[in-house]
Amino acid sequence: MGFRDKRISKSVLRAIFHGRAPKIGLLARILAFFSIFQLTLARYKENLFKKLRTDVWQLDEDEYRESFREAEKGGSLKSVGDLGYSGSTFFTTPNSKYLIKSLPRHSEHHFFRETLLPAYYSHISTHPSSLLVRITDLLYSPFWSLGRVLRTAPSHHIVMENILYGKEADAQKDKWETYDLKPTSYFYPERDVAGGRLASESVKERLVDKFEDKIRITASQRDELLDILAKDTKLLAENNAIDYSLFLIRYPAPPPRDIAAPDPRHPFREGVKSTDGKWVYRMVLLDFFWAKHTLQAKTMTALIRSFNFFAGHDDMSITTTPGEYRERFLGMVGEMVEVREGGRA
Repeated sequence: MGFRDKRISKSVLRAIFHGRAPKIGLLARILAFFSIFQLTLARYKENLFKKLRTDVWQLDEDEYRESFREAEKGGSLKSVGDLGYSGSTFFTTPNSKYLIKSLPRHSEHHFFRETLLPAYYSHISTHPSSLLVRITDLLYSPFWSLGRVLRTAPSHHIVMENILYGKEADAQKDKWETYDLKPTSYFYPERDVAGGRLASESVKERLVDKFEDKIRITASQRDELLDILAKDTKLLAENNAIDYSLFLIRYPAPPPRDIAAPDPRHPFREGVKSTDGKWVYRMVLLDFFWAKHTLQAKTMTALIRSFNFFAGHDDMSITTTPGEYRERFLGMVGEMVEVREGGRA
């Protein structure tokens, strides 16, 4: 882990273990202003997220803190690097149960904090089977600093569940597959313009995944999955969110005696076994921070539609309407599912 990541990691750990923003005097604020990498972070709406963790998801609060404890003793989280085109940084807790992702774009963290969070909290509280990724903490920088202005360190981070948990302990971990799925009918300039030269190969490979196989489940499981996603995406569309993705994991099914029965409220999050007995599927909805009504989204929409007028391209996923994106997204999932009963189509 590089120097920058170590300083960011320490900022995150301090916020987790100390919670609220410290009350500091003028001199301390001046010193904080000159922070470049290690910003002062605090938990945003600490009580709200605690209610989600303990009352809704029934997570043990001591166990949650212990997930970070080893990192606190060792000095840092585990850096995962840059996993996306947005420039976000990622860390995991030492036990890999939780993923810490930065939100570098002001439009994204402002939308989540000021618009989506109340609706997210209400929806999660009344829909326990929701596949919206579990966000267990939001960390923010309460003080201005050079690092925040220059963007040398992220001012906002979310802590969320890591549904890849268990991979490292699996003897067949090399066979785990992940797919970040969005409707591929949209135009992606990072992939399509100028031979795809706008992004590195490693980023382009992750930009638009394609799942070439089928999700083989029963008819009742298909109906349940589509019903859950219909409710989740309805919430996102009502709040103008677009460009979200289905994060799909599949891994070789272990012997039946090694598979615990999933909680009926969370089968797709914990793992559904394929009807042919070969795979276990997990999935959640990710990256629902891009909103149509933000200034950045409006500006991008105007610019890209002007470009598309001359180039003859379709909408991008970040410039379409929430309703259209939801329709294509649900259609994508429906097309991926293949109903099989008793191992036969």
